[in-house]
Amino acid sequence: MMKKKSISSSKASLVLFLCQMISALDVPLDSKLLEELSQPPTITQQSPKDYIVDPRENIVIQCEAKGKPPPSFSWTRNGTHFDIDKDAQVTMKPNSGTLVINIMNGGKAEAYEGVYQCTARNERGAAISNNIVIRPSRSPLWTKEKLEPNQVREGDSLVLHCRPPVGLPPPIIFWMDNAFQRLPQSERVSQGLNGDLYFSNVQPEDTREDYICYARFNHTQTIQQKQPISVKVFSTKPVTERQPILLTPTGSTSTKVELRGNVLLLECIAAGLPTPVIRWIKEGGELPANRTFFENFKKTLKIIDVSEADSGNYKCIARNILGSAHHVISVTVKAAPYWITAPRNLVLSPGEDGTLICRANGNPKPNISWLANGVPIAIAPEDPSRKVDGDTIIFSHVQERSSAVYQCNASNEYGYLLANAFVNILAEPPRILTPANKLYQVIADSPALLDCAYFGSPKPEIEWFKGVKGSILRGNEYVFHDNGTLEIPVAQKDSAGTYTCVARNELGKIQNEVQLEVKDPTMIIKQPEYKVIQRYGQVSFECIIKHDSTLLPTVTWLKDNDELPDDERFLIGKDNLTIMNVTDKDDGTYTCIVNTTLDSVSASAVLTVVAAPPTPAIIYARPNPPFDLELTGQLERSVELSWIPGDENNSPITNFVIEYEDGLHEPGVWHYQTEVPGTQTTVQLKLSPYVNYSFRVIAVNEIGRSQPSEPSEQYLTKSANPDENPSNVQGIGSEPDNLVITWESLKGFQSNGPGLQYKVSWRQKDVDDEWTSVIVANVSKYIVSGTPTFVPYEIKVQALNDLGYAPEPSEVIGHSGEDLPMVAPGNVQVHVINSTLAKVHWDPVPLKTVRGHLQGYKVYYWKVQSLSRRSKRHVEKKILTFRGNKTFGMLPGLEPYSSYKLNVRVVNGKGEGPASPDKVFKTPEGVPSSPSFLKITNPTLNSLTLEWGLPTHPNGVLTSYILKFQPINNTHELGPLVEIRIPANESSLILKNLNYSTRYKFYFNAQTSVGSGSQITEEAVTIMDEAGILRPAVGAGKVQPLYPRIRNVTTAAAETYANISWEYEGPDHANFYVEYGVAGSKEDWKKEIVNGSRSFFVLKGLTPGTAYKVRVGAEGLSGFRSSEDVFETGPAMASRQVDIATQGWFIGLMCAVALLILILLIVCFIRRNKGGKYPVKEKEDAHADPEIQPMKEDDGTFGEYRSLESDAEDHKPLKKGSRTPSDRTVKKEDSDDSLVDYGEGVNGQFNEDGSFIGQYSGKKEKEPAEGNESSEAPSPVNAMNSFV
Repeated sequence: MMKKKSISSSKASLVLFLCQMISALDVPLDSKLLEELSQPPTITQQSPKDYIVDPRENIVIQCEAKGKPPPSFSWTRNGTHFDIDKDAQVTMKPNSGTLVINIMNGGKAEAYEGVYQCTARNERGAAISNNIVIRPSRSPLWTKEKLEPNQVREGDSLVLHCRPPVGLPPPIIFWMDNAFQRLPQSERVSQGLNGDLYFSNVQPEDTREDYICYARFNHTQTIQQKQPISVKVFSTKPVTERQPILLTPTGSTSTKVELRGNVLLLECIAAGLPTPVIRWIKEGGELPANRTFFENFKKTLKIIDVSEADSGNYKCIARNILGSAHHVISVTVKAAPYWITAPRNLVLSPGEDGTLICRANGNPKPNISWLANGVPIAIAPEDPSRKVDGDTIIFSHVQERSSAVYQCNASNEYGYLLANAFVNILAEPPRILTPANKLYQVIADSPALLDCAYFGSPKPEIEWFKGVKGSILRGNEYVFHDNGTLEIPVAQKDSAGTYTCVARNELGKIQNEVQLEVKDPTMIIKQPEYKVIQRYGQVSFECIIKHDSTLLPTVTWLKDNDELPDDERFLIGKDNLTIMNVTDKDDGTYTCIVNTTLDSVSASAVLTVVAAPPTPAIIYARPNPPFDLELTGQLERSVELSWIPGDENNSPITNFVIEYEDGLHEPGVWHYQTEVPGTQTTVQLKLSPYVNYSFRVIAVNEIGRSQPSEPSEQYLTKSANPDENPSNVQGIGSEPDNLVITWESLKGFQSNGPGLQYKVSWRQKDVDDEWTSVIVANVSKYIVSGTPTFVPYEIKVQALNDLGYAPEPSEVIGHSGEDLPMVAPGNVQVHVINSTLAKVHWDPVPLKTVRGHLQGYKVYYWKVQSLSRRSKRHVEKKILTFRGNKTFGMLPGLEPYSSYKLNVRVVNGKGEGPASPDKVFKTPEGVPSSPSFLKITNPTLNSLTLEWGLPTHPNGVLTSYILKFQPINNTHELGPLVEIRIPANESSLILKNLNYSTRYKFYFNAQTSVGSGSQITEEAVTIMDEAGILRPAVGAGKVQPLYPRIRNVTTAAAETYANISWEYEGPDHANFYVEYGVAGSKEDWKKEIVNGSRSFFVLKGLTPGTAYKVRVGAEGLSGFRSSEDVFETGPAMASRQVDIATQGWFIGLMCAVALLILILLIVCFIRRNKGGKYPVKEKEDAHADPEIQPMKEDDGTFGEYRSLESDAEDHKPLKKGSRTPSDRTVKKEDSDDSLVDYGEGVNGQFNEDGSFIGQYSGKKEKEPAEGNESSEAPSPVNAMNSFV
């Protein structure tokens, strides 16, 4: 990196100029480079335009300028050359243009009055100063005059004229008596702006002979006195009351012209008895609340920082009980020129283009004129690269000779502005400022930044090579920065070596080499471990490190992220930290930090200190509270508090905690102030203004904290300006035409005084607007109305109170309110990926039409109809939202073989824009869902009848059905599988040539051209003989199952017995038996006969803690049995048990419980008789079942699906499966190829390439009640993952 060096004053000035460049050419702040670069002169310091000097002192007219080479200086006086060499009284400071006119040695200031202008010139151009008008101050004496005594009747008005001599600058007027005491003023007697003393009505006490007007001339520090004026008031009875008349101004109207930015002073003084009261209004408007002040007992209206908006008619009204008088002052605000865009220095390379812009405003509009090197541009030497266009000079294809200093003069009748701006054309061959062979060291796998600071004009091109003869570096493994720096994001060991930087432009080429070394990282190979140690023991933490051999590591130990205590018990070794004689204070986290010049690693471990085995010890306790608190040395922002400690109770006091109460803002609330060591009993406390302080002290030892002391006496600090401004200032519009400015109000004592208010200021960003400000009460919000829609504003909120303003606040950026987007996305295209997924593209809308913060795009899509059914259904729109300026998105969960429509809308913070035209697309065929049901009826010796329903969701054109079946023997083993293909238009089938009295398992599914759908399964049994067929009852709606079946075998086991129960379907009067045995044993089954046709049996004599297998069979039914069930008996109880009822503690406990219940019953009985009510409802609310609480929805989340249907359906629970109906009908719930079927809240993810990223919560259509299919439905999340 470049070393910092001191820069001379001339170089520092050059830095200032180069920072003002508007071209792309950057000049590095390199001291050697700055010494060599040429620059035109620039005026850095000059005297004010209107310069009033003390005629008794030397006149110093400042003119300082910088440039390269250093500029020479010359002066003009009254428009002609001022030859200072011919005037012995005038000298110019060395290396400066400042003039010193020697007045104290015989010169006369009046002889040097005039208009002066300084010119600083070098070979690159000439800069000029403002016109500096030199005038000596004057303090003339009063002209002598004979003053007659004023004899006035009581109640009449009187004006005592001052008429001070005309001085330069004008004097300050005040009235005093012979004793140099100011004359008291009031609503009745006051001094006017012209210095006269006005009496609205005179009173006998106004009689005196020493009304003296004084004029103070500040510049010469002199005071002139007028001759005393005598006033004698004579009384007449009665005194006549009179209605108001205006003493000044006279007449009914007058005019006033003031300049923009000045202070407007309007005055009305009235005569009358009783004394009139003055009131001010602005006709057709309001007085600016934050800039209006009333002075001189409301006789003077003062408006600061006036602008053109303050022009208008101002009326003063003088009123007493007898009537009123008024005067209208027509105010016109003019403006001297002020800058909109002042010209800025321009640095260019030969052949480049640039502009100088000079824009000013005023009233009247100022005239803009240009000068080049101090000469009007019309008569200046021509430059073919320069073209003047009003307030802009355009430079095209500049050459080195085009360097010059240009002056912009903006003037009107009220003043002028003059600005210098140079155009500096530099043609420089490349230079590399990075030292040659600079060494860079980095740790492996970390970034390496190799500098190549350069300069040249035109701007050089930079190339990097590795090695002396290596090829140019390119590729993703390198990053090339605009400032010439080469970045290797992940430096490896083989990245080390020599790197060469080459800079070239049309004027030359230069190169520089730097070295890169890549070091091994530092590692802690054995870290400190968690330790538990007894008090007063010894503990050691290890920290063994491995590091690069060329780096020197330093090891630092910390305790609780702070330095180790300064205690000799802590011993730091080469690889460890040892703590001797451990105390409770040593409890904490210890960290080993290893630092090298290139990297740092750390590891931590916790030390827990436990008590040693108890030994007889002194009784320790918390300290007693301090007492006798005293406040001394009270100052505005500090006070000294002292106290006497209480008894420490055998444990030394470690520290004192001082708390304070603010009785003015938060009485009764104590806040932490500070804390001091236990050896200190006085403390200097810092205070805030306008707080009524009380203090208390708490002592702390190892045992704990004492009770607080008694509070000290109260101390109220003086008020002051606020020290801080509101925080968290924000500007967010709530409507398209407003800006809501909010902030966090200052807390209580932060106000520093009474009358807390806020000055809220705003102006539109990037627009040449003045700040608009209002002062509001102690609130936290202000609404600006009538703003443009969604434009940035600069906002600041400043606190003030009755004493003044807080420091200038920082500015924040806010936005006025948003409005709905204006246009819809265009060029919407849909690409169907497969039968359930499509990708939609659109063109982004122009940002200016969003009219708010772009939040994303919403895609509305809905199914129009199924192509297989050709029937429309209720339209259910779904929404997918994509964050940011996305231009595509994926539509998952579509239904196959369906027609869809979609549109796209842009979304901002206000809402959605218009929809794009509906786009129609179709999904291809998919595999069907399982048939809606499968019935097996009419069993015979060798046949079964199968009936089925169409799939709920065909998802295409059905081509056929596939039936597979196989026999099942008594041991539940499956036989050979037979497959039959059935035409798609069939809905039933009689299956013949089956074995009698045989169980069969059937698998049934539908097919489209895409493939087979999910299957439905069922089992059925052919009968043993025709005589065994039971005919259905008359009117029965379905065929009863005619085969024997034992199912749902359940067991309830105890220690030595088990209850066996089951369900049976088949012929009546079956004889059952139960077989059981030890689970996992090869022994024969034990058999127990069940009496009668009961469906339960008790197995006795079982072994405790043993697993058994059990099954149930029926005699005479071809050995038919149920499936096996396994159960386990309970563990054996201990042989000796204590009878708890005979234990004394149990008897006592039961007695206590009984007594407590009796007391509660008595209390309840008493309360009930008194009409009391139990808060049952509140308890129910407080202990409500969390499972039945309503769920909240977050409809604003991006990437989330939601239904546009009624939300009433959204809270329905998912359907639960029911058992298969007795007629063996099996129905499938819904389509498993749409995410709708999985209910609400199914989460998944799609990436930008089409993978699902949102939440789906669409609502299903209303379907007829259906059962569950026998096979498990596929997971929607797994289905979506297949697309990734």
